[in-house]
Amino acid sequence: MAQKRVLIVGGGAIGLAIGWRLARAGCAAALFDRGRVGHSASWASAGMLSPLSEVQFEEEDLLHLGLKGLAVYPEFVSELEADTGCCVGYRRDGVLLVGITQDDLEYLKFRYRYQRDLGLSVAYLSGDEAREREPHLSAQVSAAVWCPGDHQVDNRHLVRALRKGLVAAGGEVFEEMGVDELLIDGTRVRGVRVGEEVFEGDTVVLASGCWSRLIPGLPDCARPPVRPVRGQIMRLAMTEDFALNTMVWYSRVATSTVAYLVPKDNGHLVLGATSEEMGFDEDVTAGGMFELLRAAWEVVPGVYDLPVVESLAGLRPGSRDDAPILGETPIEGLIMATGHYRKGILLTPLTALSIAEVILERRTPALIQPFGIDRFGL
Repeated sequence: MAQKRVLIVGGGAIGLAIGWRLARAGCAAALFDRGRVGHSASWASAGMLSPLSEVQFEEEDLLHLGLKGLAVYPEFVSELEADTGCCVGYRRDGVLLVGITQDDLEYLKFRYRYQRDLGLSVAYLSGDEAREREPHLSAQVSAAVWCPGDHQVDNRHLVRALRKGLVAAGGEVFEEMGVDELLIDGTRVRGVRVGEEVFEGDTVVLASGCWSRLIPGLPDCARPPVRPVRGQIMRLAMTEDFALNTMVWYSRVATSTVAYLVPKDNGHLVLGATSEEMGFDEDVTAGGMFELLRAAWEVVPGVYDLPVVESLAGLRPGSRDDAPILGETPIEGLIMATGHYRKGILLTPLTALSIAEVILERRTPALIQPFGIDRFGL
């Protein structure tokens, strides 16, 4: 049987993981990225794997997808680290959802009841109980919800390892080579054009995040309704006197600000993230940094004295319903893997497994069927 050739458009964590999974299965996988692989939204992530703390109302299908995504992470990490010799910083920290004001607490209780109704393993803590788990919390924190099942990974180590694994398995990586045109004959994909060069393939996977709908040659029936949502983050350097033990999440009801603090093995503390509908603007703004720092300082005052290492912004791919777009399209051989919004790193292993099943076995897993492009009626 001839080797199946798969072209992957987009080199974030999702595209890299799909390429690695397919190359390991014997496919000729070639990945194209408009910049450096792993250096867009995946680079600006905090690496949280937090379906419990991030659950939203009336998004049960997305919750189940996230829980399954978290469940497959340990095996995925073991395989990737064994293949590459790279540590990806997988940690089972848990998340503390905290509240300060009366409005915060009412919202926290409301979320806690919803989490319990969904059967999630969470616990409601007093402020003192929360500080026993994380001593650096402010004395103003009066209650918290403990989500022990939420984990994290070092997103930057992850994309580096995936690139190494993809190449080691025989895949090709083309950086600074944006796809100029998707090539389609009738109702079947034929390949892609980059500059004057044509790359033919049996399958094309569209994993370009918020740029996915902009690929020239993409027909309207297969144009994913994704948009950029800017997320600004900061990295601080923790000290011997100040190092968080776990992840902290604060929904500041008064300003509709969501801030999370994520400690990393390298001593960095990631503060994230804004959520802004600003088109393709990737600027870091004073206002964005101010809101993050204010919310972080209110719950963990010790951040005030920490050195700033980095500030940056990434563009998350949000779909029309803020859920991923996965699987086959009306164009034969064209596969979607985009629109992951805030859950790209969480859903990386599961997306790779699912898309590999679609391509290799010509079968769509039941878990991703609710997330096909056909739900938008294009």
